[in-house]
Amino acid sequence: MAKIGFIGLGHMGNPMARNLTKAKHDVHVFDLDQSAIDTAVKAGCIAAASALEAATAKDFIITMLPAGKQVRSILLGDNGLMAQLTEPSFFIDCSTVDIATALGLHAAATVNGHSVLDAPVSGGVTGAESRTLTFMVGGLVDAFEKAKPILACMGKNIFHAGAATHGQAAKMCNNLMLGIHMIGTSEAFILAEKLGLSAETLHQIASASSGQSWALSKYCPAPILPGTPACNNYKAGFAAAMMLKDLNLAIEAAHHCDTSLPLTEKAGYLYDDFCKEHADVDFSGIIEFLKTR
Repeated sequence: MAKIGFIGLGHMGNPMARNLTKAKHDVHVFDLDQSAIDTAVKAGCIAAASALEAATAKDFIITMLPAGKQVRSILLGDNGLMAQLTEPSFFIDCSTVDIATALGLHAAATVNGHSVLDAPVSGGVTGAESRTLTFMVGGLVDAFEKAKPILACMGKNIFHAGAATHGQAAKMCNNLMLGIHMIGTSEAFILAEKLGLSAETLHQIASASSGQSWALSKYCPAPILPGTPACNNYKAGFAAAMMLKDLNLAIEAAHHCDTSLPLTEKAGYLYDDFCKEHADVDFSGIIEFLKTR
């Protein structure tokens, strides 16, 4: 049994922390939202009064935060955990952040004598709840091997993507594909409807043909697969605002390495328009937005 500090109990962080408790780990949790802490405590987690308390004297410190801004605030700088914790500690950041922030984490860990992995996830709330997340991990091989049993309590697929920041790079590349796939899949169902082809028939045919993708077979934007947001009024499993954030991270990274991503940029424009009124809707709900264009 490991002693784990878990900071960030949002839609995905909360079930991730609860799954660690189910695996019999000693999980100390902190979030700015007291109700999120209460939910985790009901599942067996232990409440901490601050991020520092959650992180002190732990085998692993896991962060699952909204963006780079929060990661930098909690972990970096003179008041960050990496500076405040005087004993060597092991940080696993599961947030999706920009490359510069990820580089900063690895640099600060080296300076302060800590271990760190950038380990963003894919799979959404459903994957977090069902313990089927995919982890894309960047950092030293020895650190990855040490953390792998902990990550396996929260996910099904654990990949060592490579050196520092490569976990974030893999997440950006994966999600830019997902964002583009969802728009393309949505357009296909919109056209099918206009041509009189049923959504069920298109889904059956495309799932067995070259148009097949995860967006089609597991997360179809047309309301035909039970359990998907499309069958629940597009209640967010992965909010459109989060997809926009990930697309913007990929676009920013591409600009820094002098690379052009024309389809990703177009997808970003569409999600930006969609999010002006529907940021909290599931990203697959863009099908309804595209119907009006």
